[in-house]
Amino acid sequence: MKKILIINAGQHFGHSGGRFNNTVTAETVAFFNDQSGVEVRQTIIADGYDPAEEVEKFVWADTIIYHTPIWWFQLPHGFKQYIDEVFTAGHRKGIYRSDGRSSENPDINYGTGGMLHDKTYMLTTSWNAPETAFTLPGEFFKERSVDDGPLFGFHRMNAFAGMQPLISFHFHDIEKNADVVRDMERYRVHLSKVFETVITPQIAA
Repeated sequence: MKKILIINAGQHFGHSGGRFNNTVTAETVAFFNDQSGVEVRQTIIADGYDPAEEVEKFVWADTIIYHTPIWWFQLPHGFKQYIDEVFTAGHRKGIYRSDGRSSENPDINYGTGGMLHDKTYMLTTSWNAPETAFTLPGEFFKERSVDDGPLFGFHRMNAFAGMQPLISFHFHDIEKNADVVRDMERYRVHLSKVFETVITPQIAA
């Protein structure tokens, strides 16, 4: 049984109502509901959560799928608070044991004290910025990708806990040129490719 934890970090704040991330989350749930041998749990951060229960979900899951908008090139404050609270609650309770170093040689092995080494994670993000802002010479992000640029720290956070990344998926230009139908089609293809080796499709009777 493949165990999937989906974390919806959409948030109501300013002009954001979290609707797009709700759509992405629903698409993810629908994808896994079409598979056999999969159990799905969800956390909708905006609905509230108990940090200790969230730690248990991380320990339970084989794969964590994060859905988050990007605000001012960072995680929304509600998602950052969730990470701070849940990962702190997971100290020596399943998420991380220490920073990995020893007092005998404190210069090496930083970031090796995670406890989630049998887990993978996948990140999706949504941006107003077009994809070309990351890829074209002279454009805003200076040809740095989402994963190696603004979200580098997020990936290292997951590495600190011991998790391995699956291929990310980033939605671009969703405020000025949104095409939700197209984006969900592309996203479902991505899910099929990423999970094709670990999930068996249901066969109709």
